[in-house]
Amino acid sequence: MSNEYFEILAPAGGPEALKAAVFAGADAVYLGGPAFGARASAKNFSWEELAEAARFCHARGVRVHVTVNTLLKDRELPDALGFVEYLCSLPVDAVLVQDMGLFSLLRQWAPALPVHASTQMSLHTPGGVKLLWELGASRVVLSRELSLEEIREIRRACPVELESFVHGALCMSVSGQCYLSALLGGRSGNRGSCAQPCRLPFAAPGGTGHDLSLKDLSFVQEVEQLKGAGVCSAKIEGRMKRPEYVAAAVSACRRAADGEQVPQQLLDGLEAVFSRSGFTKGYLTGQRGREMFGTRTKEDVTGATEKVFSSLRNLYRGEMQRVSVFLDLEIQGAELRLSARDGEGHRAVSAAPLGEGLSLLPRERCEQQLKKTGGTPFRVEGVSVPEEGVPCGVSVLNALRREALEQLLRLRERRSPIPFSKGELFFSPRPKRTGELPLRAHFRKASQVCAQARDCREIVLPLETPLEELLRLREEGFLSIFLDIPRGLFGEENRTVKQVKERMQAGFLDFVAGNLGAVALGRDLGARVHGSFSLNVFNTAALDFFQKLGLSTAELSMELTAGEVSRLGGELPRGLMVYGRQALMLTRNCPLANSPKGCLHCKEPGCLTDRKRKKFPVVCRGGRSVELLNSVPLWLCDLKRELSPVDFGILRFTVENPVECGEILTACFRGETPGFDYTRGLFHRGVE
Repeated sequence: MSNEYFEILAPAGGPEALKAAVFAGADAVYLGGPAFGARASAKNFSWEELAEAARFCHARGVRVHVTVNTLLKDRELPDALGFVEYLCSLPVDAVLVQDMGLFSLLRQWAPALPVHASTQMSLHTPGGVKLLWELGASRVVLSRELSLEEIREIRRACPVELESFVHGALCMSVSGQCYLSALLGGRSGNRGSCAQPCRLPFAAPGGTGHDLSLKDLSFVQEVEQLKGAGVCSAKIEGRMKRPEYVAAAVSACRRAADGEQVPQQLLDGLEAVFSRSGFTKGYLTGQRGREMFGTRTKEDVTGATEKVFSSLRNLYRGEMQRVSVFLDLEIQGAELRLSARDGEGHRAVSAAPLGEGLSLLPRERCEQQLKKTGGTPFRVEGVSVPEEGVPCGVSVLNALRREALEQLLRLRERRSPIPFSKGELFFSPRPKRTGELPLRAHFRKASQVCAQARDCREIVLPLETPLEELLRLREEGFLSIFLDIPRGLFGEENRTVKQVKERMQAGFLDFVAGNLGAVALGRDLGARVHGSFSLNVFNTAALDFFQKLGLSTAELSMELTAGEVSRLGGELPRGLMVYGRQALMLTRNCPLANSPKGCLHCKEPGCLTDRKRKKFPVVCRGGRSVELLNSVPLWLCDLKRELSPVDFGILRFTVENPVECGEILTACFRGETPGFDYTRGLFHRGVE
């Protein structure tokens, strides 16, 4: 896509919303099929409806992007690949992907297919975006939490197409890093089934009581600023929303992108049809805080009246004349022939016998009739008619025009399929481990490291741990120390590179990476990189991908069951979390800062309280990453047999003191059941 081109990308949850998007002026639409999309509750499209949608859109010059952006289990990969093969036959213009196993297979099996890295990949650094571009992504859908300046920094680092959200819902968590719905109710946001528990009451001290609920984003009137930052596609969120919402958002963005003033009535209608206490521009402007939070109030609901909906339906009642066409009328022998051609090389011809005894229809009248293309997507850019006119009635001329344009529309529907070469897909489970389960212990700070940790194979500390403390621990006999790179690196890549270099110069060579940007950073610096749970390693193909990428080990997704873990193949050593408060969210907007005082510069974890009075710790890493943790810790240490398919167990110590850390490690080594409340997480019940 040309850097000069700027795309308005609209959601289509079903056929009516698709029509609304196209007729209101969208340049492209994104939609989902019957499975494998991140909005499983949307109406979505059957295979037959997808084919019709592709024909409908392509005839009108609108691109079609299809979401295949959920995490996939090994048994689901063949069906997902078969679905993409079908999409290639239509063909669609791009597929959106989250799962790195599917991504790597598509680069091998369908190299000509444009693959867009979904926002579910959590890409928010120049290095991470560049890595996906080098691996074959034609576009990256950026994390919603980026500022315009951070987007510019990414644009300067890499020529890949950038897509950014311009309007719609904001999740509190970085997309692809939310496990709240999965762990609380078994409905995984990473698999398209999020139940949105974040919209329920979660109270921070001094907050609003809904301190995980953000207002919707609206950057519609500033859409030119996105283009100026290097974005080529402005994305509207809302595949779960009504066609009237889609039409209003598209129409407003279309006008703003074309340099027109957006009518206040349209802006009011857009807010009335759906908002949460109004809108926010927060992340893009870099102004985070209390003003970004909001809920769906009674006033928001009652504002969406039938009068508003009726007004918005007018935005998509008829075709938008968006396709340029050139018409040539000429006499050939005993026939009158009309040729219709577009700017893409398509040409259609209609013909009628010359009328006998008819007077000449003047050239001006012929041109006037031929330009009447209302009700079609065509806009006449030029007409060629014999100077002397033609012997023809008006009704014949109208029929010629209709027939030629209908033929041209059919021709525009047709596209050559994208080649798809099936490869071998065979996953064989690895032999189970024998002997004791080696342990890797993560500590939030060096003061938590206890004597029992000497029996762990590795200990992990935050990257920002002072170097003198790391050296002290090494002198005390902790020889295998890994350093954990923050999961959120928004605007912090350069500082992080400097810290990693300093630690490597001191002899610390192993780093834990929880996002693709951190993986890229570690690889570029020659470090040994170990994948964390938030890389969302869900299948054997993903394990193979990360092994080829150079990872030394990988932690499996916390959303896999014991049975699913046992069936994974591949050779990359893999681990699983066996103790700790699982991270439910990674956020950039700290919920504890949602108070009149703003950021409290917490030295120790705070907490949120839900409607059942359960407390969920909130841990901040110096403003880089904020994690919401589960109210009770995970415990799998007594399930030795079920853990035999993994190579090591991982313990995460966050709110524990050193004595508690030692007691927990002792119990884990012994395979005991602990004396405190715990959860098995998703290890047995799994996710939808």
